[in-house]
Amino acid sequence: MRVIVITDPEFLPGEAEAVTALLDAGAWRVHVRKPGAHAEDVSALLDVVPERYYSRISLHDCHDLALRYGLGGVHLNSRNPVPPSGFAGLVSRSCHSFEELGRYAGKCDYMFLSPVFDSISKRGYSSHFSLEDIKSKSGIVNDRVFALGGVSADNIGLLPDAGFGGAAVLGFLWEPYKHDRDVQNLVRRLRSILDVFKN
Repeated sequence: MRVIVITDPEFLPGEAEAVTALLDAGAWRVHVRKPGAHAEDVSALLDVVPERYYSRISLHDCHDLALRYGLGGVHLNSRNPVPPSGFAGLVSRSCHSFEELGRYAGKCDYMFLSPVFDSISKRGYSSHFSLEDIKSKSGIVNDRVFALGGVSADNIGLLPDAGFGGAAVLGFLWEPYKHDRDVQNLVRRLRSILDVFKN
């Protein structure tokens, strides 16, 4: 199962080094999601990440930087509904219903479905789906759909049986990091997720 890391919406101390460590540790991709951020601030983050990892980074905003840096992906949303002209990398999108998954399936390389579990980073943002409902949508929920929302080491093992091809993780990783700023602990949390699928 592929695991995507989504950054915290705020810029965090040591974040570029943390992103690099997560990619080193086996994250499939990192999505840089900084709504409302200036392109200069996103550039400053990318400048510290080794260029060898640019192909595994997707941007949610400031899509022109994906072209400038040769990044591997852009993520579409209401603020940025189409990829920049000339972009040839991976295109992804967030969806919040089965109908949206069907609508965008032919336009995206992969999609997020959220919230699958109760969110860790957004208080009161509760799951909109039961795993049984998701299983019943096997033609729609497939290996190009990633579960987002409340994903942790305790529940990620439930996702392959529901048909997901991967998971996107945010709060489980970054909420503790915002308090301890410990990259080693951050990497341990990612590995606790990846280890679920080693056996």
